[in-house]
Amino acid sequence: MTVASWITQTTFMQTRPPLPRKLACARCGTTFECGLDGACWCAAEPYCLPMTWAWVEDCLCPACLRKAAEALAESRRVAERDG
Repeated sequence: MTVASWITQTTFMQTRPPLPRKLACARCGTTFECGLDGACWCAAEPYCLPMTWAWVEDCLCPACLRKAAEALAESRRVAERDG
């Protein structure tokens, strides 16, 4: 490999966005893609969850993330109501 082709290949590899990861939801097993470059579907969601289980669970599918967000919101509403 010539120096010029190595530089071209290295530059291409550094500027190319990462390929999405193929994942299975940690809760339901549904397969989906996770875009590591910030263009992932979850970046467009109106909420983000605390990652308290990040050491146990990987990403969640859209449906499970929305269910988890709703469950968290409901538990906060109950806590505020019951004081």
